[in-house]
This record gives sequence, structure tokens and C-alpha cells, in this order.
Amino acid sequence: MHEILQERARATRRSLLEAAACLFAQQGYAGTSVNDISARSGRTSGSVYFHYASKEGIALAVVQDGFATWPNLVTRYGDRSVPPLERLVALSHEIARALAEDPLTRAGARLWAERHTINVDLPDPFVLWTTAATRLLAQARTGGHLAADVRPAATARTLVRAFFGFCTLTEALEGPHALTGRLPDWWQLVLPALQRDPRSGRIPARPTAVTRPHGSNPPAPEPLLPARTAGDGPTARPTEH
Repeated sequence: MHEILQERARATRRSLLEAAACLFAQQGYAGTSVNDISARSGRTSGSVYFHYASKEGIALAVVQDGFATWPNLVTRYGDRSVPPLERLVALSHEIARALAEDPLTRAGARLWAERHTINVDLPDPFVLWTTAATRLLAQARTGGHLAADVRPAATARTLVRAFFGFCTLTEALEGPHALTGRLPDWWQLVLPALQRDPRSGRIPARPTAVTRPHGSNPPAPEPLLPARTAGDGPTARPTEH
């Protein structure tokens, strides 16, 4: 009986969390009330307060739950048979997809942006992301693929912050589903600055499949953007929508 009650409690907390994430992502923290979360989840307001005590507590739980997926996401890009800069590009596409489609990730990003209106300390969303980028850049340096003047830790911090700004502005101007389509433009500009010899390689336009479920069919080859060289004309761009 105790296990059944625990499972019910977990299910209730999950439904409240998912309802709150959807509302926070759509309406923001100030625009969402406990009654809204209650109505969206189909649970009573008493149930909301029983499990989370306050709206601030729900916001914190949404952010923490979104960050709980980061270790699994990062470890998917640990396959050393794939060049580290390709893995960095692939990771960026995965992050952009989550920012566009995953309610918890979207809610976490919006809540962090509104953190000064929330009476609770929210965790820094960029720590694991920056650590993963630093590790991949360091591996690229060890393999001789990183430009000599690129410092992994400092560059990772700048990349993560600039990339988040790129995603935020792209969503504001074009909507969330434009994010992944705009990433080739981002990497066409940024990646040659990271590479030791930008003319020798090609730039992934879509994430490289660095892992796949056991027994699944091999992924189809991903399209690549040719690296630009001095004197080249404008690179062909994706069709504008």
C-alpha cells in the first residue's frame, strides 16, 4: 500500500510539474497563478500546495527538473570516434531543439530570464553546458584541430553566452521552430574561427549522429556546408521561410 501511495504522489507531482512548465513557458512566471496550474493539471489547489508549498517552489522544481537531463544529454556526446568540434555542433543542435520543443527546457530558460521577479535562487543553467563545451574544445586542441590562440575555457564561456543570445533573439523574431534552421548560419560564422585550418574541413549543417540505439539502422549522411576560403563568393544559404 505504501508503494502505491508513493507512486500516486510521484504521478501527481509530475503532472503538476508538466502543467506548470507549459504555463511558465507560455505565460511567464508573473502571468501564471497556482489556480492556473491547478486547472491545467486537473488537480486541486490544495494538491499543488501540498506538494510544492508555493509558486516559487514550483518554479524551482521546474528549473531543477530540466537541468536533471543535462548529464544524460552531455554524455551522449562523448564518443571519441567523432571529431570533438563535430560533437560540439551536434550538441548545439540538441540544445536548440530542446529550447524549441521541450516544455521543461523552455520554461527553465524563461524562468531564468525572469529570475529577478522570483523570490527564490534559481541554479545557473549554463554550468554543465559550459563544462561540456570546454571539454570538447580541449579535446580538439589535444587532437591538433583547434586554432592556436583559442583557449578552451574562455572560449566555451563566450560561445555558450553568445549562442543563448542567438537562440533568444531568433525565437523572438521568428519563433522557436526557426532555431535549428538558423544554426548553420551561426556555425558558418563561428566554426572557422575555432578550427586550426578552416580550409581543410567541412562544417556540419545538421547534428552528426554520434550515438544511436543498439540495432537501429545507420543514420543517413548529414548534409555539410563547405568551409569558406579566401576569395570564395557567398556560401549558399538554406531556403528562407
